[in-house]
Amino acid sequence: MPTLLESLCQQDYPLLRHTKVFVADAGSTDGTQDLALAFGDRLDIEIIPGGLPSVGRNAGARRAETPYVLFIDADMELKDRTLLRRTMELAERRHLHCVTTNIWCSNGSLRDNILYMLNDLAQYGSVMATPFSTGMFMLFDKTTFERLGGFHEAALYAEDYLLSKKVANWRFGVVRGRIHTTNRRFQNMGYFKIVGLFLKTMLNTWNEDYFLRDQGYWRQKV
Repeated sequence: MPTLLESLCQQDYPLLRHTKVFVADAGSTDGTQDLALAFGDRLDIEIIPGGLPSVGRNAGARRAETPYVLFIDADMELKDRTLLRRTMELAERRHLHCVTTNIWCSNGSLRDNILYMLNDLAQYGSVMATPFSTGMFMLFDKTTFERLGGFHEAALYAEDYLLSKKVANWRFGVVRGRIHTTNRRFQNMGYFKIVGLFLKTMLNTWNEDYFLRDQGYWRQKV
C-alpha cells in the first residue's frame, strides 16, 4: 500500500491533489489505515469499509463524485509518472468506457513476466472481441460503471473480468505503458494453478455461475 500511494503522489496528473482517493480496508490489523492516512498531506485520502474486492470497489465508486473512477490493487506501483494523465487523456479523447494498461512484475523471474506478457496480449486481442481487463488497473467511465451494475458482489472469482466483458469493444482501450506488481500471486498459488484459472476463465466467459463458485483463489492468495 505505501508503495502504491507514494507512486500516486509522483504522478503528473494535474487534478490528482483534488481527487478523492478511497482506500478500502477489510478490517486489517497491520496498520493499513495509519499507513494510508500518513499520505493525507499529499493525497485526499478516505478509508472506507472493504471486504472482497468487488465490495470495496463498489463502495468507493458510490462515494466518487468524478466522471471517471480508477480501480488499482494495493500492491501495484505506477513507476511511469505520466501513466495516470495519459490514461485519462486516452479515455476522454476516444470517449472510452474502460481503459487498462500492461502489467509488469518488477521483482519477477523471466517466467513470471512471460505469463504477464501473455496476459497483456490477451488484453490487446480482447479489443477486437470481448474486453478483458484485470482490477490491477481499471479506469471506468462512472456513468457506464453504474449502468452496468458495477462489480458483481456475489462473484467469488474474476469479478473484474465479469464487468469488463460487458463493455462494448469499441469503447475499450489499453493505454501504452505498464503498471508494476510483485510476483506474490505466483508464489502463493503456483504457476499451474494461475494458468489453469486463466484458461478456465476464458472457457467460461458466458457461464456466470462459474464465477459465483469458490475457485479457491482468495484462500490461496491471502
